[in-house]
Amino acid sequence: MSTVVESTATAPKVVELEITGACQLQCTQCFAESGPHGTHGAMTADDWRRVISDAAALGMREVQLIGGEPTMHPAWAELVDRALCLGIGVEVYSNLFHIKPGWWSVLAREGVKLATSYYSDRAEEHDAITTRPGSYERTRAHIAEAVRRGIPLRVGIVSVLRGQRVAEARRELEALGVTQIRTDRTRHLGRASLPGTEADATELCGRCGHGQVAVLPSGEVTPCVMSRWLVTGNVRKSGLAAILGGESWAEALHAIPARADGNSCDPDCKPASDSGDCSPAERDACDLKYDE
Repeated sequence: MSTVVESTATAPKVVELEITGACQLQCTQCFAESGPHGTHGAMTADDWRRVISDAAALGMREVQLIGGEPTMHPAWAELVDRALCLGIGVEVYSNLFHIKPGWWSVLAREGVKLATSYYSDRAEEHDAITTRPGSYERTRAHIAEAVRRGIPLRVGIVSVLRGQRVAEARRELEALGVTQIRTDRTRHLGRASLPGTEADATELCGRCGHGQVAVLPSGEVTPCVMSRWLVTGNVRKSGLAAILGGESWAEALHAIPARADGNSCDPDCKPASDSGDCSPAERDACDLKYDE
C-alpha cells in the first residue's frame, strides 16, 4: 500500500497557467524553450476556463498567465476576464514585444498586474539575448507606457552574458518609473541546460509548489513552470483538487531540495503574489469584449 509523502508546503494560492509555447522571441536562457514555432498545446480555451474555475473553488487568489508569450493565445483576454469574474487576481507575464492598442484596457483592469523580463540598457545586448532585433526598443516603450497608465508592473533581470549590464539595466528601469525589480542568474534548465546533462532539481529555487502550482500547455501539472519534468498529473484527465491531493504531487515536492539561503524564486518563476493585495475590488462587468 502506497503512502502519500508528507510535505510542509502550504496549499497553492497561485496557479501559473502556461497557456502557450509560442513566442515572438527565442531567448537563449528560456526554461520553456519557447519560440516562434511553439504551439498552444493540447489544452483548449474551455480547458483553461475549467482550470481557473477549479482554482477559484480551491480558494486560490491569483492566476499567472505565462508562456511563451501569453498574449499570442487568442483567448488570453477572455481568461483574464474569467479569473476576475471569479474573484481571482491576474498577473500577465509578457515579453511586452507587441501590445495591440485595445489590450491596454484589459491590462489596466482592477486586479490585473503585468510582469516582464529585461536584460540591458543597450539594445544590442538585450536583443542578443532575445535573438530578436528591435525587442529592446519595443519592450522599453511598452514598459514606459504601462508605468504611464499606472498598471502595476514588476520586472525581472536575468544575468545571461558575462559582463552583462545588469546594474545599468536596473538604473534605466528605475528612471522609467519601475519600482519592483528583481535579478537572478541563468538557471541551467530548458534552453540553458548544460550539454549532456539531465534536468537538475538543484537549479530550482527550492520552494516550487510551496503556495503555487503550474499547468503546462499539455495539461500537465507541475510544482512550477521551471520544474516541468516533475509531472504530477494532467488536468485534461483529473481535476486540479485531485492532483494536488495525490501521491504524485507530494512526492514531487519531496524531490525538490530546499535551498540553504531560503531565498524565494527570482525573478521569472514566482508571481508577485505575497503582498496580500490579490483580491480585486469593484471589477468591471463580466464577459466584456475588447478591441484588438
